[in-house]
Amino acid sequence: MADHDFPLPFTHPLSHQEAYSRPVAYFSMEFAIDQALKTYSGGLGFLAGSHMRSAFRLRQHLVGIGILWKYGYYDQDRSRDNSMTAVFREKPYFFLTDTKIRFRIVIEGREVWVHTYYLRPGTFGTAPVFFLTTDTEGNDEEARSISYRLYHEDAAQKIAQCILLGIGGARLLDALQYPAEVYHLNEAHALPAAFYLYNKLKNMEEVRKRLVFTTHTPEEAGNEIHDTGLLSRAGFFDGADPQTVQEITGQNVLFNHTLAALRLSRKANGVSGLHGEVARRMWNGFPGICDITHITNAQNREYWADRELAQALQDNDPELAARRKKVLKQNLFTIVANQTGRLFDPEVLTIVWARRFAGYKRPDLLIRDKPRFERLMNDPGRPIQFIWAGKPYPKDLSAIHTFNGLHYLSYFFPNMAVLTGYELALSKALKDGADLWLNTPVVTREASGTSGMTAAMNAAINCSTFDGWIPEFARHGENAFIVPPVTTGEVDDQDMNHLFDLLENEVIPCYYEDRQRWNRMAMQGMQDASGRFDSDRMAREYYEKLYTG
Repeated sequence: MADHDFPLPFTHPLSHQEAYSRPVAYFSMEFAIDQALKTYSGGLGFLAGSHMRSAFRLRQHLVGIGILWKYGYYDQDRSRDNSMTAVFREKPYFFLTDTKIRFRIVIEGREVWVHTYYLRPGTFGTAPVFFLTTDTEGNDEEARSISYRLYHEDAAQKIAQCILLGIGGARLLDALQYPAEVYHLNEAHALPAAFYLYNKLKNMEEVRKRLVFTTHTPEEAGNEIHDTGLLSRAGFFDGADPQTVQEITGQNVLFNHTLAALRLSRKANGVSGLHGEVARRMWNGFPGICDITHITNAQNREYWADRELAQALQDNDPELAARRKKVLKQNLFTIVANQTGRLFDPEVLTIVWARRFAGYKRPDLLIRDKPRFERLMNDPGRPIQFIWAGKPYPKDLSAIHTFNGLHYLSYFFPNMAVLTGYELALSKALKDGADLWLNTPVVTREASGTSGMTAAMNAAINCSTFDGWIPEFARHGENAFIVPPVTTGEVDDQDMNHLFDLLENEVIPCYYEDRQRWNRMAMQGMQDASGRFDSDRMAREYYEKLYTG
């Protein structure tokens, strides 16, 4: 290790409550901490950022380990014809501390230098977070590029990124002399840390004592499978031979990352009650896995909730909340006007669909019946305004096609807008300004769906299929509107027709004909989301159920 100015051994800068004194290292491929720090793509990062804020607030003995992505995920922009384009631009971060701690790890048979940066707790009000980068002196362009782009499409590059996070993160903890008793893998990306620990401790039970795992999705893309030989040649197993890998993971030719994490951890969790059930159904047929509980995701109310709306809730003043909501809507509409040239009206019901663009989330569900959608959008007696936003994965051509199709459709509707740049700042503005937060995933495929939590904290009423966190929150007609579940038949068509019926017969009439009821529902949603779905509760539960339980 080179000379450095960072004081070692690292001493956690926060005083800890006794309940949170067990040292934890939280490994995550992404952290959404501040708009200025582009180390995230979507929900996983938003969740991790809120966790770090609550760990700070509760004074927990926890540090975050992530990667400093040179180009972030991508900047969402438009081409000359207004189709979406992904721009990769270098991101400078002068507010991070250069620890000058450097060490080497082996990737694809060669040594790669890793350099580390530190986010101090006082900068954004988070637990201490360390970021790893290979974009450093001593590396060639190929090695430097490992930490260029979050979720690279090339399999070999993605594997290298997992090695950087897992083995690099574990090596950093040793360099810091941080006495981590728990290694929390937030998704399976950092799984190589388990093999580093095995190589160090030579005892699988000792590894299991330290390892806990959170699975965030039932989707195939989030439960990666790779050829074991490919992983071995890349250095994923930190030098463990194929027989050892097979003995400790129960896998041979094909390696399922999630299954391995479930076998190498002492405890795991899904991220909602429903997702916990889905995860157990998915994995309980495989021998040797750990127990899977659930800890429902949450978001940091202190960061996300508008202060005047929070005061209106505290004072039980729905009229004040309604007045503040109009101001927040106008703030959002300034962004709409800037991006699209449309002038929206704060008196009009504003519906927002905003999250990662993915097929199972069905952003285009309502436009699949064009005539009915046109009638909905063109009703002069009960007008609506509709906003879409979200980032598709930059190589997901189907999702990009859907995004562009919605944008081109908006040319025919002055009350429809599709926005780019869905990051923390735009997400906050959309949740502040939405009257109705629309969520349309295929049921059981959305593990949590945290965007609706922060929308509810800002007096937006959720309108959702009955998936993810919604079953733990929603009471139809009291704090949310629920699309009736599909029992038999074609799911997409039934969900679409049920959603149209709900909007036409209940949601829109409520907004225009019974505003007092609407305001009561918005207040109730704020109350319910600000309690159980604040990340302080989640951070406490991780210590109680996963770290020390």
